[in-house]
Amino acid sequence: MARPVQSLELDGPLCSELEQIVRSPTSSVRDARRARIILLRSQGQSQAEVAAELGINRPVVGLWERRFRLSGIAGLGDAKGRGRRPSIAKAKLARLVSEAVRPPAGRTRWSVRTMASHIGVSPATVQRVWSANDIKPHRTRTFKLSRDKHFEAKFWDVIGLYLNPPDRALVLCCDEKSQCQALERTQPGLPLGIGHIRTRTHDYIRHGTITLFAALSYLDGKIISRIAEHHTHVQWLSFLKQINRQTPSDLELHLIADNYGTHKHPKVKGWIARHPCFHMHFVPTSSSWLNLVERFFRDLSEDAIREGSFRNVRELTRAIETYLTERNLRPKPYRWKAKGEEILAKIQRARQALSAHAT
Repeated sequence: MARPVQSLELDGPLCSELEQIVRSPTSSVRDARRARIILLRSQGQSQAEVAAELGINRPVVGLWERRFRLSGIAGLGDAKGRGRRPSIAKAKLARLVSEAVRPPAGRTRWSVRTMASHIGVSPATVQRVWSANDIKPHRTRTFKLSRDKHFEAKFWDVIGLYLNPPDRALVLCCDEKSQCQALERTQPGLPLGIGHIRTRTHDYIRHGTITLFAALSYLDGKIISRIAEHHTHVQWLSFLKQINRQTPSDLELHLIADNYGTHKHPKVKGWIARHPCFHMHFVPTSSSWLNLVERFFRDLSEDAIREGSFRNVRELTRAIETYLTERNLRPKPYRWKAKGEEILAKIQRARQALSAHAT
């Protein structure tokens, strides 16, 4: 008489985890097969039936079932010490890490292939070691630390407006996006489609530039805007007058701006002195990231300008105005959530790192 099939019962979460291993595109073939062994056994199939369905030997099914019963899903992994011993000397592995930060003479960085040739290993080995140690010579990040002597005072002044806006007042993040270029691609590109990406020519024809003045309301995200050919103090003053006309007269206006010369022109200062409802707050030098209108400018460039092709300045102006109109119908406020203390601590660490590197 044949022995009865010993059942293997799984609870819901454990079964779901095994099914996820089988379906995951990142699971190895071995891991997926071991998970399937357990799932098929839990469905009442015998070890022989599972082995026949998966094309493996019955003892293999019994092995992974025993390990699963003893250790759960952790038992389906390979035991320590299994597999081929590493064939690359530890000294070479150490050099792959230590010399990655020291570029070769005449070059600014190592590539995977130049490092592989230098150390005497394969490019795949270099890639694997660099990935394991989070080394990315091909990537850089831009930065600029402010040298403003009054950095902290200006920093807390602006942050305070975001975190605790004054009562009966509007906080407006103001700036100009200058040199908006009306670029016409020399040939029409192909649109985005299934199986291919959108294309555009690398060359273009310039048809002039415009300047967009924008004031982003921190309260509701609406934009007050003005488009001009230039960005001198004359256009900035006209924009301030427009803000004065388009905002309630009984509210105080707190304007956040950078240190561009037109914002501090004597005629501009004189006009602001005659309009005491206007209060200027200047971000520290080299700290435009404090002004949230810069976040809007990035969205504008990505959504309406960068990928476009404009035959003249009028087309560019219409595209910007259409984008602004649609955005103001469904305004999107940006909220400042970062803690000031954490930002200052990060800046201090960056200064210390630069100081240590300079010495």
